[in-house]
Amino acid sequence: MNDLPFKNAGSRVVEEEQQGEGEEQGCFGSCNPIIPTPAIYLLLLLFTLGLGFSIFILVVVHNALFFLVLLCFSALLAAFLLWNSLNNSGGSCSSRRNGALLSYLHFFPDSDLSLAAPGQLVKLTGVSSCGSVSLESSYEKVNRCIYTSTLLYEFEEPGLKPIDDMKSCFQWRLAYSEDFFWQRYSTDFYITDRRSGIRALVKAGTGCKVIPLIIESRLVKTTRKCKVLSSTLGKWLIERNLSAEARLLRLEEGYIKEGSSVSVIGMCQRQNDTMMIVQPQETLSTGCLWRKLLLPVDVDGLIFGPPNMADPASH
Repeated sequence: MNDLPFKNAGSRVVEEEQQGEGEEQGCFGSCNPIIPTPAIYLLLLLFTLGLGFSIFILVVVHNALFFLVLLCFSALLAAFLLWNSLNNSGGSCSSRRNGALLSYLHFFPDSDLSLAAPGQLVKLTGVSSCGSVSLESSYEKVNRCIYTSTLLYEFEEPGLKPIDDMKSCFQWRLAYSEDFFWQRYSTDFYITDRRSGIRALVKAGTGCKVIPLIIESRLVKTTRKCKVLSSTLGKWLIERNLSAEARLLRLEEGYIKEGSSVSVIGMCQRQNDTMMIVQPQETLSTGCLWRKLLLPVDVDGLIFGPPNMADPASH
């Protein structure tokens, strides 16, 4: 049984078979936008030269055309880079709103597992089922899950120094998370290929690099008028050695429950007549997604998520 148990009071790991529980900390994959450093320096150099030349023309010839063209081009380029920055979360791929990876998962064609050769990169879409280990979500206590994550955000009052630098908009910071590094939970599970009907084991547990593309749902959000936290939230906080004092909090949780439709991109393997989907041995590239105006992203790990973001698997 391969899972990602972590030493906290987070999502509960449920053993379904009487086997030894090889508890081992897994790891989550990474994704990095491909923007070469020399390209950035080249753009800065060209911008500096263009700015100097346009100012020279403006002062000597009194013609503002070059200057305006440079400003328009710079604005478009800045918007393009900002768009990619917002849609490509680097580092650990912890963002649930990574536009490049979501598009890559959506546009990658489904494979026929009956025709797939060992070592081939495939995408499977089908119904998921638990393996020897299932998970239970932390807050809602939903059982028979193959993936769970819980995030708690705390509103930082102006002038206070945050505990960490995991901030989001309007000074919301990530105060606690059951995600990897943060601490997220994933486990090996089965998927039945909807094209061939073949059942495959997806290795998403111990020692496997995985990139889950799951958007958490907002379950709790307190207001300034809240003087006392609910008993459920207070108990949940105390179990995790967190303060149960009334304050501005936002709690989000996501999971993939058994029976949900899931899409997986990984490498096909066969072992003892068992078809398996494992993390690719080499780093993948999403390529340029011109329809979304997104630059390539390097991906290191097995990708899984709902076939579309309206799917109930993305809870």
